[in-house]
Amino acid sequence: MTLRRLGSTDLKIAPLVLGGNVFGWTADRAASFAVLDAFVAGGGTMIDTADAYSAWVDGHKGGESESMIGEWLKTSGRRDDVLIATKVGMLPGEGGEKLAPARIVAAAEASLKRLGTDRIDLYYAHQDDESQPQEAVLEAFGKLVDAGKVRVIGASNFHAARLKSAVEAAKTSDLPRYHVLQPEYNLVSRTKFEGELQDYCVVENIGVLPYYGLASGFLTGKYRTKEDLGQSIRGGRMGELLEGTGKAVLDAMDSVVEATGATHAQVALAWLLAQPGITAPIASATSVKQIEDLLPAMTLELTEDQLAALTDAGA
Repeated sequence: MTLRRLGSTDLKIAPLVLGGNVFGWTADRAASFAVLDAFVAGGGTMIDTADAYSAWVDGHKGGESESMIGEWLKTSGRRDDVLIATKVGMLPGEGGEKLAPARIVAAAEASLKRLGTDRIDLYYAHQDDESQPQEAVLEAFGKLVDAGKVRVIGASNFHAARLKSAVEAAKTSDLPRYHVLQPEYNLVSRTKFEGELQDYCVVENIGVLPYYGLASGFLTGKYRTKEDLGQSIRGGRMGELLEGTGKAVLDAMDSVVEATGATHAQVALAWLLAQPGITAPIASATSVKQIEDLLPAMTLELTEDQLAALTDAGA
């Protein structure tokens, strides 16, 4: 496995990022620790979380994932072996809401405390905030960078025009720029990234770490019929995918699985890794078995014909 440089930064990462949204939610302490141990043992290097994980759960307030990762970092002693990415912008609190400059600074301090670390390797604006001048947002991130509390900043869920204007603002005002983009992108969800946004990231050498790489489990191949939709609370969304391009994509994946001996999850992630601009997809797991299924994707290389067949199926 070869590490990939993250955009134009000095960070190098394995070609799979571990999503931390499940930690402290559908993965308890024992499961979370086991998954994290297995990911690092398998060559994984970056863990992705957010201050908002998992505020959507009754009785949770956000920060549960960061706290779980912080406990693991302390117990395992692996802080220097991994890169930690987290986010600000969806969870209101001290300093205001979204990307208010005071909120960015306060949220970073809270995240650092929960993670039990002195630095955040990659700190994202979790969503755009058009109510704030982009220069003010970047200046707030810049203070954290200057203080050594943040190494690199990134943007999540930004449209092309706003990412472009943010990068231009950084250049004009001599402020830190977004070096990483985290968009939704997978074989059955392509319109939010492909086209202008993808082209811009390639030209500007912005590293792309897409989320929902497995389309919330759809691309594992376990949802094939209406009867399968009851397997998960996400069944409604799976039905929509089946009615769209999903069936054609699964059929194309079946052929690649048969030819390669890889699993559907591995094929879905390998397709992402072959797309222009992509550094590494993000995928989460609630068990060691799931991690063991994901890790081989880092070294799976599909042929040009296989990539084209998958691409055409989801067009």
